[in-house]
Amino acid sequence: MSEKADASKKNGNKECWEKCKSDKGGIREKPPLIGPFNKGQFHFSIWYFIAALVVIILLNMLFFPTLENVTTVEYSKFKELVKSGEIKRIEIRESYYTGLTLTKEEISSQTREEPIYIYRTAKVEDPNFVELLDSAGVEYYAVPQKSNPLLNLLLNWVVPIIFLIVIWRILFKRIGTLGPDVMSFGRNRAQIVAEGETGVRFSDVAGADEAKMELEEVVDFLKNPKRYTSIGGKIPKGVLLVGSPGTGKTLLAKAVAGEAGVPFFRMSGADFVEMFVGVGAARVRDLFRQAKEKAPCIIFIDELDAIGKSRANTIGSNDEREQTLNQLLVEMDGFDSRTGVIILAATNRPEILDPALLRPGRFDRQVLVDKPDLNGREAILRIHTKGVKLDESVDLKKVARATPGLVGADLANIVNEAALLAVRNGKDRVFQEDFDAAIEKVIAGLEKKNRLINPRERRIVAFHETGHALVAFFTPGADPVEKISIVPRGLGALGYTLQLPTEERFLMTRQELLGKIDVLLGGRAAEEIIFREVSTGAANDLVKATDIAKKMITEYGMSERFNNVYLPYRKSSLFMGEEQYAVAREYSEATQQYIDEETARIIKERYQIVLRTLTENRENLEKIAERLLEVETIQADEFKKMVERLSLPGKS
Repeated sequence: MSEKADASKKNGNKECWEKCKSDKGGIREKPPLIGPFNKGQFHFSIWYFIAALVVIILLNMLFFPTLENVTTVEYSKFKELVKSGEIKRIEIRESYYTGLTLTKEEISSQTREEPIYIYRTAKVEDPNFVELLDSAGVEYYAVPQKSNPLLNLLLNWVVPIIFLIVIWRILFKRIGTLGPDVMSFGRNRAQIVAEGETGVRFSDVAGADEAKMELEEVVDFLKNPKRYTSIGGKIPKGVLLVGSPGTGKTLLAKAVAGEAGVPFFRMSGADFVEMFVGVGAARVRDLFRQAKEKAPCIIFIDELDAIGKSRANTIGSNDEREQTLNQLLVEMDGFDSRTGVIILAATNRPEILDPALLRPGRFDRQVLVDKPDLNGREAILRIHTKGVKLDESVDLKKVARATPGLVGADLANIVNEAALLAVRNGKDRVFQEDFDAAIEKVIAGLEKKNRLINPRERRIVAFHETGHALVAFFTPGADPVEKISIVPRGLGALGYTLQLPTEERFLMTRQELLGKIDVLLGGRAAEEIIFREVSTGAANDLVKATDIAKKMITEYGMSERFNNVYLPYRKSSLFMGEEQYAVAREYSEATQQYIDEETARIIKERYQIVLRTLTENRENLEKIAERLLEVETIQADEFKKMVERLSLPGKS
């Protein structure tokens, strides 16, 4: 029986060990502990320290009890008791006197039954006290102070050290640098992804075909380096991905690592910089050291502008960031691309990067990851809808046409919003109307059906939006109207007119720009025709119309006086359709006056044309506005049929 029991026990231990091997955390060196410690790693808590202190105090009280029936008196009273002979024996300690009413002989006598009274008082520096004791015949003796070595060790060493450790841990948790080694400031924080485990391939990236072609050379070099080195070719040391936020720069970097099947070091530029000077440079050195050990590999630095800003402006410079940048420049110069270490970086602000980073030999190649075109948006939508149940009515090409200027992240958000809307409405799949609602939510804002608008304002909004739509219908080259709505959306928008382009446009003629101004002024003109007054609802329209007119004069050279002349009225940094500028003027006051007068003239001239167009189609304006007040939303087909029917000769 004993041998069977031992064999069963061994088999049980073996099964436990095999189970440990199959854990996600990997193979453990020892089987798990049995008991309370197998629930997780022990963590220090301040409550453990408090409990230990209470135990020590209780033990001290148990083994070193204090005297009972002790009467504490004042020092003057204590002296009177000595003089009167009541106190016959005194114990002198370091901080107090203890007086007894019996002598030592009387205390040791077994036949005496008198009670012992004990008096205690604080010790006072009195040079005549000993003489008083001698004259009164009082026995006295001194007791040297006894120290507890264990208690002294706890109070003088252990407790302060524990307190410092607790403060140390709290401090480093706050600044975010506590790890396996508390002094690991200089270690890089790169997230290392093993070979082929990024989970992304080039097939997962759409809408950036040109960028993928540029990066295929990097992948081919990492797979077949001899193919390039045999003829003396050198692969670029660094590739900088440039593009607007959400265009897929990080996704492309992951795809490169996934296709090449090499380790992938991912780190943000902000991870290098800390509050301590020199930490960033140390992390750069450690990152490149580890990369060389794991070569061939890819280093990806996201948001490079966090450490790579230009050093030209010395005002308000950051020494830590500059040291980190200097170390990065040195490391990029110090290794050979033939070692198989490729540096990828991404930024959406290339104009602020230091020129030393962009020179040949560092980031040799800049790959533009632009906003996707119509075909690119459709391809991106097909990727994001792979796991979504779509109805047969869904037309992804129509969705792509309705989202000009949006990037991959925006399209992914639209797909997700459409799926959520379908679930909210109790559907088992996503329909075309869900995509339409999701596009409106992303572009125009959230619908606010519960916002109360008084009837007069609601009527003004209806005629305002109808004015936009009618002018767009009668203006050659204007984008067709997709929807008119007086349902409030977004931040303060009481209604909107949605226009969708029929094709991708990259250039605009002078007449098309004037047509855009006409459409923007249509709302204000409709208000004036119907109500004989105007409202503040056209404020945003006027801003856009004025900006177009001013650009026609200053930037596009479309004025009579300064024909084909560029007049920079602001120093603009245009990148990816977004402008960063500081107001500045590089021409005379007379030229500025001409710009202002010409801008006003263009707006006034186009406004008169719009007034004439809407006056001629006033019946259309009133009928469509009344219909809009009734149903709140008019789709493109209904709007077009109403305009064509009301515009026919002999219409009723």
